[in-house]
Amino acid sequence: MKQDGDGAGLPACFVSNHEGFLGSMKRFIRDFVVTEIDVHGQQVNAAAAPAAPHCSQKSNSRCKQDWQVAEEHPFSADCRFDLTISSPDTLDLSMILGQAVSEQLEQFVVSLRDDVMEEDGGGDNPGNKELSLGSFTDKYQRANVHRAVRHCFPFLMTVTIQPEIRVREDPDYRELSQLVSEEEAEDFFRFIDAKVQDSSYTFHPDDNKEHRTAVHHFLNRRFGKLVETKSFGEHERTAISVRLRERGRPKKRSADERKEEDVYTAFTLCKENLETLEAISYMAATLGVLPSDFTYAGTKDKRAVTYQSMVVKKVSPQRLMEKRAEFEKRGMRLSQIRSVAEPLKLGRLQGNHFDLVVRNVRPHGAEEAHGGAEKQRHLAALVEEALENVKARGFVNYYGPQRFGTGQGVQSDQVGLALLQEDMVTAVRLFFSPEDGDDPQSQAKRHFLQTDNAKESLALMPVSKARERLMLRALNRYGTGPEGCAKAWLSLPHGMRVFYPHAYCSRVWNEAVAHRLATLGHKVRQGDLVWRQGAEKVDDNEESSAAKIHVVTEQEEQQGVYSLAQVLLPMPGNTVKYPENGVGAWYRERLARDGLESCRFRVGSLKMNLPGCYRPLLANLCNLTYHLHSKEEGAGQVLTLNFDLDSSCYATICLREIMKCDP
Repeated sequence: MKQDGDGAGLPACFVSNHEGFLGSMKRFIRDFVVTEIDVHGQQVNAAAAPAAPHCSQKSNSRCKQDWQVAEEHPFSADCRFDLTISSPDTLDLSMILGQAVSEQLEQFVVSLRDDVMEEDGGGDNPGNKELSLGSFTDKYQRANVHRAVRHCFPFLMTVTIQPEIRVREDPDYRELSQLVSEEEAEDFFRFIDAKVQDSSYTFHPDDNKEHRTAVHHFLNRRFGKLVETKSFGEHERTAISVRLRERGRPKKRSADERKEEDVYTAFTLCKENLETLEAISYMAATLGVLPSDFTYAGTKDKRAVTYQSMVVKKVSPQRLMEKRAEFEKRGMRLSQIRSVAEPLKLGRLQGNHFDLVVRNVRPHGAEEAHGGAEKQRHLAALVEEALENVKARGFVNYYGPQRFGTGQGVQSDQVGLALLQEDMVTAVRLFFSPEDGDDPQSQAKRHFLQTDNAKESLALMPVSKARERLMLRALNRYGTGPEGCAKAWLSLPHGMRVFYPHAYCSRVWNEAVAHRLATLGHKVRQGDLVWRQGAEKVDDNEESSAAKIHVVTEQEEQQGVYSLAQVLLPMPGNTVKYPENGVGAWYRERLARDGLESCRFRVGSLKMNLPGCYRPLLANLCNLTYHLHSKEEGAGQVLTLNFDLDSSCYATICLREIMKCDP
C-alpha cells in the first residue's frame, strides 16, 4: 500500500505500488464523455454508436456493485434517498414569469402578509388585492404557472381570464389558517393541489373535540367532493386525517387532459456543460410541465459531455420532437424519442461508460513534457504498468471530490455536519459561504453574511442559482433566526436537503477506508464486514440488508476465506452495523469528535432520515482499452482511455489510482 497526501482533501491510500504519471484532464469539455449503461447492459446512445457490454459476473467476478445507487455528481444517491424533484420549487419562478414579474409577485406577497397583520387595525382587506402575472397563450405554460405559483405560495389563488392569469389571496386558505397553524395550512393546500392518487395528509394531534369538529366541517364544506376526513387516535393524540377520494379529481378537467396524464415519453438526453437539474428546469419551462414530471436513473457531471435516459410525463413524442431545436440552442440534444408505459426509476442503471482524454502525459518529476524515443518508451512502460495494475487489482472506492463540492471554501460535508447537529443557523451561514472571487453569486452570498438582508441578497443572486434563491426567499419571509433557517432548509426539495448530511457521511467513509488500510493492511481481518454467502445483492429495504452482513471470524481470517475486494464499510446511519474490530471503535471516536456520539441520524424538523448503507472497500474497472499517442508537434503525449464503472464509482478516483496524483 502506498499512501500520500493530496490537495483535494481526500485520503490517499493506493492499492498498487506502480509509479504513475502526470497529465491534465478536462482541458476541453469533450475530453470527458460519460454514457449511461442501462439495466440490460447497453449504452443508452447505442443507436448512435455500438455499445460494449457492461461487466458481468461471468466476465469479471469482482464487478458486483450494481446494487449501489450513485452517480459522479453532488446529488448522487447511493443510499437510496429520493432524488426526484418533488416540487416546482426547483424551477425558479423567475424562469417561468420573468425576473420583473417574479419580483412583483414577491412584493405582492409581502404586502398581503403585512395587510393580514394590520387588518384588525383598519388596514386594507387583503381579499380585495389582485396582481396580473401577464398573458400566456400556451395552455401548457398556463398550467405550469398555476401549479408553480400555488406551490410556492399556497395562500394565493390563481384565476385565468383568457389568456391572462391573476393572483389574489385564497379565502379558503385564510379560513383554514385561523383553525390550524400556518405551516399545516400550507402543507394541506400543497397536498390538495398535488392530487397524488392514494395519498393522505394528517394534521397535528388535537385534544379539543369541538375544535376538531370545526376543522372537519370546514374541510367537508370546501373540499368534500375531493377528500374524506376522519379522526383517529385516543385522547390528546387524536388527529384528523384527510384522504383523497378514489376518483377525487376536479370535474373541470377535460377528457383530453385526463388522457394526457397517462402519457410517458422516453428519450436519451445528451448535454454539454450543464447539470442534470439545470437541463430539466429548462426543458420543463419550455414544455409547460413541472420538473417533477421528469424522471431519470441518475444525475450526471456538469463539465462533461453526458448521455443519459429520461422519461417525461404528459408530453407526447411528437411534441417533444417539435421542441428539439429549442433545446439544442441550450446545449441539449434529444434522441431515441419514443412512447413508454411508465416513468424511469432512480437507480435503474448498471453503471457508466467513460471515454476520457488525458493530455500532456509525462513521468512524475520530469522536467520536459516529452523527448526522444527512449523517453517515449519509458513513458509507455509507465502507462502500461499503471493501467494493467489497476485493471488487475482495482482501486480504493473513495467518494470523489464532486461529492463535497469542488472549488468551494466551505464544503458540503461541513454544512451536513451542522444539520446533523441541528444547528440550522450555522448550516445556513455555511451554505452561503462565498468562494474566492467577485462573481455575482459570491457577491450575493457575501452581502447576506454581512447584512443578514435576505431580500437584498435575493436581488443580487443570479437567476440560475435556484437553491440559493429558494433559501433566500424563505429567509426573507420567515426571518434569519433558528425557526426561519429551518424553514429555509425545508424550502429545498428533500433530495437537495439530504445531500448535505450524506456528504458528511461520505467524508467519514473516506476517512474510515484510509484508517482501515493503514492499520489493518490488505488482508481480511477478524471483525471485518462482508456480505453473507449468496447475499451479495441488496434489497430495496435497507433494514433487511443489515441482516445479510457477515462478521469475519478468526478462523475465516486464518483460512483466507474472503478477499479484500469483498470487504464492506458502512456509511454512518441508523440501520447499519459497524465492524467488530479497531475500525468500529474508530467510527465511534470519529463521530464523537464531531459531537454525534448519540446521533440517531434523523433530523425531524427537516424530515430527514439517514438509514446508512454499505459500500465495498475496493472498486474495479471493466472493458478497459487505452492508447498513448502524440498529437501535433509540441503538444506532448495524449492518453485516450475507455472503460466501464459501476454506478457508485468515480472515474476521477480511478484515474487517481492510475496516475498517483489528482488528474
